[in-house]
Amino acid sequence: MRILIPFIALLALSSCKGGYSFTGGNIGDAKSLYVGFFDNNAQIVNPETSQQVTEAIKDIFVQQTSLELNDGPSDMEFNGEIVEYSLKPQAARGPSEVAQMRFTIAIKVDFENRLESENDFSQRFSRYRDYNSDLNFSDIETELSEEIIKELTEDILNKAIANW
Repeated sequence: MRILIPFIALLALSSCKGGYSFTGGNIGDAKSLYVGFFDNNAQIVNPETSQQVTEAIKDIFVQQTSLELNDGPSDMEFNGEIVEYSLKPQAARGPSEVAQMRFTIAIKVDFENRLESENDFSQRFSRYRDYNSDLNFSDIETELSEEIIKELTEDILNKAIANW
């Protein structure tokens, strides 16, 4: 009986049709996905960020939906650019000393759903991390940018298939 219940559940799930993803979003009848390269057009350019953002968008959609990644025209297409990669003072420690800095990454995303054009959007997504200014930014940059990019891709996924 213990073997039978998981088998029935697996059978039921595999026979389901429709475009629902693991996130609860709806991809409709879409089957394919294209993600263009996200150029870094920010004032500060980290040469790795373009590739990281592009791959992170691909990864989250492949992992959390049933969409198949394509190199050409697809049912859902993402294009865009990195528009901000900045460091700004956030909190003062004294009259001329900064206690906290803010690291921000923002990307502009153009999304086209060829099957349901009412879901198309062009939007700026932005996330940041504050950090103690006593820390050397180059020592924490990779970790902070990975955290921010993860949140940005979650925001993009939610906007595209959950319409949040």
